[in-house]
Amino acid sequence: MGVRGLQGFVGSTCPHICTVVNIQELAENYRTKYPGCTPTIVVDAMCCLRYWYTPESWICGGQWREYFSALRDFVAAFTSAGIKLIFFFDGMVEPGKRDEWVKRRLKNNREISKIFHYIKSKREQPGRNMFFIPSGLAIFTRFALKSLGQETFCSLQEADYEVASYGLLHNCLGILGEDTDYLIYDTCPYFSIGDLCLETLETIMLCREKLCESLGLHVADLPLLACLLGNDITPEGMFESFRYKCLSSYASVKENAGKKGNIILAVSDYISRVLHLYQGEKKIEDMLPLGPNKALFYKGVAAYLLPGQTSPWLVQKSKGIITEKQVVNPESKQEVPMCLDPESKQEVPARTNPESMQEVPMCTDPESNQEASMCTDPESKQEISIYTYPEVKQKLPSETGAEYNSEVLVCTPPEVKQEDAMDMEPEIKQVTMDSDSEILKVARMQHVHSESYLVYNIMSTGEIECSNTLEDELDQALPSQAFIYRPVRQRVYALLLGDWRDGARSGPVVKEWFVYPGNSLKHPDLVRPLQVTVQGRKPSLEVLWLSQEPAVQARRLDTLLACFNLSSSREDLQAVESPLRALCCLLIYIFVQVDTLSLEDLHAFIAQALCLQGKSPSQLMNVQPDYINSRAVQLGSLLVRGLTMLVLVNSACGFPWTTSEFMPWNVFDGKLFHQKYLQSEKGYAVEVLLEQNRSWLTKFHNLKAVVCKACSKENRRIVGRTHWNSHYTGRLGRQGSSSHRTGSTHGHPGHGQPWRDQGPGGRQYGHDQWRRY
Repeated sequence: MGVRGLQGFVGSTCPHICTVVNIQELAENYRTKYPGCTPTIVVDAMCCLRYWYTPESWICGGQWREYFSALRDFVAAFTSAGIKLIFFFDGMVEPGKRDEWVKRRLKNNREISKIFHYIKSKREQPGRNMFFIPSGLAIFTRFALKSLGQETFCSLQEADYEVASYGLLHNCLGILGEDTDYLIYDTCPYFSIGDLCLETLETIMLCREKLCESLGLHVADLPLLACLLGNDITPEGMFESFRYKCLSSYASVKENAGKKGNIILAVSDYISRVLHLYQGEKKIEDMLPLGPNKALFYKGVAAYLLPGQTSPWLVQKSKGIITEKQVVNPESKQEVPMCLDPESKQEVPARTNPESMQEVPMCTDPESNQEASMCTDPESKQEISIYTYPEVKQKLPSETGAEYNSEVLVCTPPEVKQEDAMDMEPEIKQVTMDSDSEILKVARMQHVHSESYLVYNIMSTGEIECSNTLEDELDQALPSQAFIYRPVRQRVYALLLGDWRDGARSGPVVKEWFVYPGNSLKHPDLVRPLQVTVQGRKPSLEVLWLSQEPAVQARRLDTLLACFNLSSSREDLQAVESPLRALCCLLIYIFVQVDTLSLEDLHAFIAQALCLQGKSPSQLMNVQPDYINSRAVQLGSLLVRGLTMLVLVNSACGFPWTTSEFMPWNVFDGKLFHQKYLQSEKGYAVEVLLEQNRSWLTKFHNLKAVVCKACSKENRRIVGRTHWNSHYTGRLGRQGSSSHRTGSTHGHPGHGQPWRDQGPGGRQYGHDQWRRY
């Protein structure tokens, strides 16, 4: 979230609420005040990504080894000061935030178009003012932080709410982020990541109490102010006329505040001068022009109430008005989004990521007698529980209908009826798993602990999303990654969503909000599963996830390969050493799918992976491609998106491979790939691509042979561009193009579909529509 205009107002009109602080000194004061307790900062990781990504190059697909080094330095700076960090990432988009999510994605599309126009005209990377974070940065940052020993959580709702809750309930030193909502939440202090100096640990602390003093408000009034100004829940236009009415009657207009600043002052004045006067006597809807937006307004105010908090603006004498923020799964008693399922009183013998050894001692069964040490303010007479959210006294209707099965923030007056978010056709069945199933509990645990990707979203809500990728909407020769990897996702859907049959009109669908050229995102694409079998049988999640038998590990790998339609290449792939095995699997899949990829492209992918193995971050920093090629930019992003698909499939299959196999800092570097791509395109010999390192020559030819052999089994012959005839070049057109292949599980060709003209979302995609030609 974010409050419209508040960031600029604070900087220009109320700079005194920003105080330069030294976090290390604050930590020392904390230890004095709470002996034996470790000062902890909870980090809104999504706000920090663009500040963490310090490598100069961002256009080529990501400088992942340099980025990992920067993250290590960040963690080390706090660790050496004795400060513990807790990281939170967005885990899903709440239904009420979908419109805002779409709005931002469409804005990103326009920015990406400008980026490609710049690249093709200047043949260089744009300036930092056009910076666009590399694809998959948030996903891989989770795993990077976990590998650095950090506690990392993935949210089950809006991440900033869980960040603010964690900071309050665990008496944290502060919150590190860049979101004005942390000025609105009544939680621990808010530190700016944008102003952080890592060498000295100095930054800006923004004080909500000083903000209130400047505005003549109480802290409890801030959620009301945020909703009247506009945020991600209450659109900016909802109270536009009300704000201008306040401004026209405001007598203390400041010249240096600007229009937006004076609006904030005027609305604050109205709250303190008019609303406070009648508070407790009149209903809030009698004092504000809520109209048909009453439910949305109440939800917006309640969205800022943390566990145990109430709002004077929601307390009314009449029955039924919500007085507490309630975070509840409509069909579950679970109230702790960051913890294991509190209903479970025994450990689930789940198959988890073998590299994850993270423990979360502060999140335990609330009914357990086990105690955990916690730091409380000695001046406070009330102890804050660190285990659970407060008792939920009232179940509320879900905003999105009965099928929605995830923790949702709701605040709905009982007289307001909510309608389903989407009218589904009778034959469409959005299937999600029973919220009480053991498998779903395992999926939720892995999701919360950042061990999986999209699995819990698919199983709990049947809805997933993927943000923008650096793809050129004017390039007709390369399919969007959304289409290339869709067959993989379809097989994962079949694996996760239970029994059904190929082509059944009543089968389950998954709502995909994937950004690709031409998609207006007015509706999700409705995508059906694609049957996946291993040795003639459908794999069982109970076996893949819960079995401890050693023999099951081979079945997990068989299932992973089946999701990529690579079962016939199992032996060849097994002979490839780590960490190149997963990359080899991905290259086979990509080259089978996309006919317009050439032998030169394959040489560049393999050469950069081999040369990467011996290079340090400082050496990679000095790699400088001669110029920037727009096609190479797209190929770099395509490969990284493929690595995220490996994360999805690996977690869905019970972790047959360790995550290090497909972490980008082990197999891909953007500038290095770009350099190899340009060299390969010019016809340089393999020895030059491998930097005259003859020890890599045998590995190069072995990897190339594995990829070419697997592709030939799918009737895909990889040739150099100089050997392309009219049959190949004719595939570059839009209409009827067959440059995009999709492997069929039945092993015989169907009819291809033009990949750029798929049109807007909202249509169903079944298995027959995605067979390769």
